[in-house]
Amino acid sequence: MKFLALDTATEACSVALSLDGQVLTLDEVCPQQHSKRILPMVQQLLSQAGVQLSQLDGLVFGRGPGSFTGVRIGVGVVQGLAFGADLPVYGVSTLLAMAQAAARLHQAQQVVAAIDARMSEVYIAQFAQLTDTTSPWHGLMTAVSPEQALKPSALPTLQLSADAWAVGTGLVTYRDAFIGWQPRLQHSAQVLLPSAQDMLPFAAVAMQQGQFVAAELAEPVYVRDEVTWQKLPGR
Repeated sequence: MKFLALDTATEACSVALSLDGQVLTLDEVCPQQHSKRILPMVQQLLSQAGVQLSQLDGLVFGRGPGSFTGVRIGVGVVQGLAFGADLPVYGVSTLLAMAQAAARLHQAQQVVAAIDARMSEVYIAQFAQLTDTTSPWHGLMTAVSPEQALKPSALPTLQLSADAWAVGTGLVTYRDAFIGWQPRLQHSAQVLLPSAQDMLPFAAVAMQQGQFVAAELAEPVYVRDEVTWQKLPGR
């Protein structure tokens, strides 16, 4: 099957193309440049592969959490592409994608993923590799805790084995808090931001399970739906 995945939810701008098992990917760290870079990156991969958007089976997008603006850009771009090519879409958590990257790079069985959420918080969730051989999702990461926006001082206590890994920019920004919180975690310097290539492993199963949706049903996941602000006097 043929899928294009894209993500703009963090400082990274990422596009990946899966063509019957072959994967092409482009990753750039380009803060505040996503709206300028994402479509040229999509076109570059399609041209490199020699395929048209309409020849694909579906589009995959990073649904968040992440930057509010970045998440909205990603959803808007994937909707525009999907409408134009009449393709269904499927959203993948940015935290889940980073957990899948840890499985790809480190053979991780358990992962804690944390993205710096600004405002002295992190977006965080715990994941584990699904070992049920009867499940179509066998071998892929799955969430074992809800995605939350938390202050590092309020991180929950987790039951982790020695092969647990920690990924994401939250580990860099609040390194001391994470080291003190879970000393057994192995920290990955290779997985700080999500990559679209790690969203692609979920696409084929999601398509088989009927989880792709029409473009107009693509929804972002912000986790933190409110931004603190104060109304000016007289407004």
